[in-house]
Amino acid sequence: MKLDSKYFDCVRIRPDRAEPAAQSAVICQWKGCHAAGAYRAPMGRGREGRYYLFCLDHVRQFNATYNYFAGMSNAEVEAYQKESAIGHRPTWKLSGGSLPPGLRERIAPLRHARNPHAFFSWGSPDVDGADPPRRALRPLEVKSLEAMNLSIAATRIEIKARFKELVKRHHPDANGGDTRSEDKLREIIQAYNYLKQVGLV
Repeated sequence: MKLDSKYFDCVRIRPDRAEPAAQSAVICQWKGCHAAGAYRAPMGRGREGRYYLFCLDHVRQFNATYNYFAGMSNAEVEAYQKESAIGHRPTWKLSGGSLPPGLRERIAPLRHARNPHAFFSWGSPDVDGADPPRRALRPLEVKSLEAMNLSIAATRIEIKARFKELVKRHHPDANGGDTRSEDKLREIIQAYNYLKQVGLV
């Protein structure tokens, strides 16, 4: 930039300011100390976000003896540590259909969205091991179910259980390397993967 530029005069540099008088006037809150209180120390449990102001010597002394859990029993300390894993937020059991008030209404629209893993189906009255009504099956889907010896009304749980059963039965280790068993296993795996791909599993 040229020194005689018209823009040079527009540049403003903030002057160095000394510490505000209010901050420099704070004295150490340790009883009998008159040094500057420049260091924060927590006031303790139940007063989170509030601090004492101490000088360097007294903040070191305070920190050496500070115990957040002072006055709590071992059971209370363990409960606090367990709750800290979830950020001290309220929780509830998902089994038995017990949801907190208002949550069922808030997730109701989500249950009707595409839900391949049935995540939003817990706690709902229509899910007792049975799938909701589904669309008419395509020929390849029917063929895949037949390859696994299942009817067209088979549920997700039945498909998964039959797949595990057939894989164990037709695995080469269980059949001494029989090639017919390997072909059947390949057919079962392809059928199951297709059913997964179309959302039936």
